[in-house]
Amino acid sequence: MVKYYVVRVLLYCTICVCLYAGVGAAIVFKFKDGLPSFAELENVDPARTTNIYSADGKILRKFWAQRRDPITYDRLPEAAIDALISTEDQHFWRHWGVSIPDIIRVVMRNLWVEGSLKGHGASTITQQLARNLFLTREQTFSRKIQEQMTAVLLERTYTKREIIEKYFNLMLFGRGAHGIEAAAQRFFGKRSKEMTADECALLVGLLKGPYYYSPVNHPRRAKERRDLVLRQMLRTGRLTQSDFRSARLRPILLKPLEEETGAAPYFTEYVRQYIEKTYGVAQLYQDGVSVYTTLDSRVQRIAEQVLDRRLAEVQRTVDERRRRTPPDSTFWEGIETAADTVAATVVQGALVALDPRTGHILAMVGGRDFAESKFNRAVQALRQPGSSFKPFIYTAAIDKGLTPTLRLPDTAVSIEMADGTYWQPENYDRKFLGWMTMREGLFMSRNVVTTQVLQRIGPRTGVRYARKLGISGRIRPYLSLAMGTSEVYLLDMVSAYGVYPNRGIHVDPIGITRIYGKTGEVLEEQVQGKESVALSAETAAVMVSMMRSVMDEPRGTGHGARRFPYRFRRPAAGKTGTTQNFADTWFVGFTPQLVAGVWVGFDAKVSLGDRMSGAVVALPIWTNFMKRAHEALNLPVEDFERPASVPLVEICNETYDVATIYCPSPFGEVFVPGTEPGRTCPTHTSKGSAVPRPTAKRKQKDDKPRGSYQF
Repeated sequence: MVKYYVVRVLLYCTICVCLYAGVGAAIVFKFKDGLPSFAELENVDPARTTNIYSADGKILRKFWAQRRDPITYDRLPEAAIDALISTEDQHFWRHWGVSIPDIIRVVMRNLWVEGSLKGHGASTITQQLARNLFLTREQTFSRKIQEQMTAVLLERTYTKREIIEKYFNLMLFGRGAHGIEAAAQRFFGKRSKEMTADECALLVGLLKGPYYYSPVNHPRRAKERRDLVLRQMLRTGRLTQSDFRSARLRPILLKPLEEETGAAPYFTEYVRQYIEKTYGVAQLYQDGVSVYTTLDSRVQRIAEQVLDRRLAEVQRTVDERRRRTPPDSTFWEGIETAADTVAATVVQGALVALDPRTGHILAMVGGRDFAESKFNRAVQALRQPGSSFKPFIYTAAIDKGLTPTLRLPDTAVSIEMADGTYWQPENYDRKFLGWMTMREGLFMSRNVVTTQVLQRIGPRTGVRYARKLGISGRIRPYLSLAMGTSEVYLLDMVSAYGVYPNRGIHVDPIGITRIYGKTGEVLEEQVQGKESVALSAETAAVMVSMMRSVMDEPRGTGHGARRFPYRFRRPAAGKTGTTQNFADTWFVGFTPQLVAGVWVGFDAKVSLGDRMSGAVVALPIWTNFMKRAHEALNLPVEDFERPASVPLVEICNETYDVATIYCPSPFGEVFVPGTEPGRTCPTHTSKGSAVPRPTAKRKQKDDKPRGSYQF
């Protein structure tokens, strides 16, 4: 009899096992097409954040489709793990993906309270991970079965620790933060490992409803939910009574939400465009990269402050002038939309600073407000450089054998053009000052003299040298090039000026030094920009000397930097630039350690107003920036180095030959080797020949700026 019952029990058990196996097989067969493949399970890798770092280690900006900073299990705060398991899945460490006791408990509760199988779920942490990785959130039995099956597959593929790690790196905590590390920085401004128990409880509480329980929008709900999580931790023994009381009494303290544009927005957008173009959108927003840039956050901050302050002053001046004298009808021609009006009424500006020896971009400001206009005037705007283009013409002339002491007439000239017409260049002040040297023509920015220099070397030669120095825009080989009529980019201008203090070597500007992929592999690395020989060291040295006169000579257009209130005393050189009708104002200049350029104007290329020149508008920005930037970088005072091969010759101030001991007012001048004068002054050959000239003529000579042009 016993044997009979044993056989029947075994038979029934076998039938049940077969039945359950059949049902299970049927379920697997029905829903297998919705399950993730083995490859998908093995390669669970949610979207990551791209981080842009400054040279001094600051995070400038983050780019993400989902803002996420993945971390490993050992970097997770223990309190967060305890809070999650206490609240979401108390049997996590014991089940195999699905918790049968929890399912039975929830089903009974739903039937008893809700009168339906629908209601509260019994999803384990693994099931939640499966749902967020591979499935939708629709409330159907088929999706629930797929969720449970996927959870089992996940448990077979990963360890419990790996599941917790992936869960905390995947989930949305609100305010665009995916993953606990991004959430900790977003809400509290700290690393997740540094969070306290109450902060961990707050974030875990957000998982139930990131927006409904948002501490930003609904602080009361957030606190109630946090306290509930803390009670669960107390109930499961993961929090002591004293710790629970102190955590519950702590207020919710959130850090101010940062601007989405981050720091240095024009620069970081410049970097973003490069990454997207070079590596693709997926690398930028999906895989995530770590980008280490050349920008110095201290120098950038100075650039933004100085530019903003001066642009506000210029805006007030322009507005006041327009109130007193409204623009005529021609001013508004072509201005039809609101955008056109803004372009013609809001003063804009840009600033770029480079290290001339490495090409590192230390600061970049592309406009007044990135939120209002993302157009980067430092690298995207083509504008006429005016007289700031003149150094390139003089560079070509010096390199072709002309000398700083070559005298040319600053007087009315008529130049026959190719079509047979005549062109008469004019100076900024519409005056003529007579004969002067090339040096004087440069530092006083005489258009007529520069045009004659360009005429001697040929416009095509001027274009060729501008290209060698780094100007990439379209340059037209016309004599009007002497006035800077071809449009250029500010970044190109600053890079080209960097050739002079760098002994004739052009270094391509770079904004990125290293890029690391998601696994730490090096995608790109460069110490400095690509070098090319643009000039001889001797030609560069002579041009440095001539451009120093722009700032050091009393009649130099950049001498305002030396006077009150700026009093910039470091050895420096540069050039102002102002276009016709005062539509563009420039100053580009350098010290031995730093080169920077400033542009100010309207986007619509209309006038800033009478006498709003580069010396008045742009030079103060450049000067204040350079003073503060050198201090911030703790750069010592350095002088420009003159190569030993560059002769410094005493020149007679009247004959411009080699001075004798009898010449009354000799001055020092530098020359490219082989171009220095060989003739001794024939006028002052004895003591008697040094008798002063008549008073009027002597006064005229004394009025000429002169000095010893040494390094």
